[in-house]
Amino acid sequence: MKALLLENIHTDAVDSLRSRGFEVETRKGALDPQELMAALDGVDLLGIRSKTHVTREVFEAHPTLKAVGAFCIGTNQIDLTAATDTATAVFNAPYSNTRSVVELALGEIIALARHLTDKNSAMHQGVWDKSAKGSHEVRGRTLGIVGYGNIGKQLSVVAEAFGMNVYFYDVVDRLAMGNATKCDSLEQLLNTVETVTLHVDGRESNTNMFGREQFRQMRPRSLFLNLSRGHVVDIEALREALVSGHLAGAGLDVYPSEPKVAGEAFESPLQGLPNVILTPHVGGSTAEAQENIGGFVSGKLIDYCRYGTTSLSVNFPEVQLDPYIHGTRLLHIHSNLPGVLARVNLVLGEHGINVDRQQLVTKGQMGYLVTDCGNGVTVDVVAAVKALPETIRVATVS
Repeated sequence: MKALLLENIHTDAVDSLRSRGFEVETRKGALDPQELMAALDGVDLLGIRSKTHVTREVFEAHPTLKAVGAFCIGTNQIDLTAATDTATAVFNAPYSNTRSVVELALGEIIALARHLTDKNSAMHQGVWDKSAKGSHEVRGRTLGIVGYGNIGKQLSVVAEAFGMNVYFYDVVDRLAMGNATKCDSLEQLLNTVETVTLHVDGRESNTNMFGREQFRQMRPRSLFLNLSRGHVVDIEALREALVSGHLAGAGLDVYPSEPKVAGEAFESPLQGLPNVILTPHVGGSTAEAQENIGGFVSGKLIDYCRYGTTSLSVNFPEVQLDPYIHGTRLLHIHSNLPGVLARVNLVLGEHGINVDRQQLVTKGQMGYLVTDCGNGVTVDVVAAVKALPETIRVATVS
């Protein structure tokens, strides 16, 4: 089988796939949907990061694509409904780079609170400005976390260890970590804290969730960070809040429009503003995080292709399977309708196939039936199962 890995995915993923017999092609940058459609001919596995968008058009043009690995946290760049409709499993790395993002967020909070960006710039220009004016410790200050998922929770714990008072808001009911205080509304959080950091997902409904009204509600001389998704912040509104002095500083790692590859020109209305930290989407880009992500996601792709395991899949029913296969394992992805199990077993019985064990798991409109068969599964058996009206895809591993 062949894998295509885009966007400088860690070499651990390449080595892992190749060591298990996969042919691997790598490309440095992202591809747009039309480029991706052309590149996917003959490809079984696709690996991407955050910049390559996998659309319904791409999935429908390549119905034999078995799985997509998002070597990052988010999957909003993938049309998950289309992936499910075409029986393409999607895996991501929901935990592997959380610590890296947390450390960057906390580092930027400290740098902004101490005006280290301004001090550094002045020193490079030969100006010795030894002054405590505007510089503050983070201990005892209030931090507001918008989005209390894996990153938000870990940031909550680490920030509290630094002596910060943590508040959080999430549209989902979340259990507070440590001594963090839950806010009932975004407005309540903005009126309370001195630093706001965003850690929300990239769903379309979050577009411009932070604009003029939200910045107006923040306390004067607050700090603002966005290390989540670029489109969730109105950049012009943020610039206005910074230029007016309402905000004392900001740190951004993501932007509404980002270059596809390293070396391309980057432009932002925030360039040149004092006490503003701009980083090129490197929140999860540490050696440790990328190594962890490369090993984790490639492992999920390998386990799915070799054994049919779908544990931690974003869109498939989750099944953790024994790697030991005696005979042939039949993987049947189908519409979740009554009677499918009986019809598959009828086909197997008619062909004299002995069933050693079976697992059927459903998720929404999809069913995933795994059947370990003690004796040979012929092409005729596979064809008969494929012919069932509920079938979306059939595969075998042995």
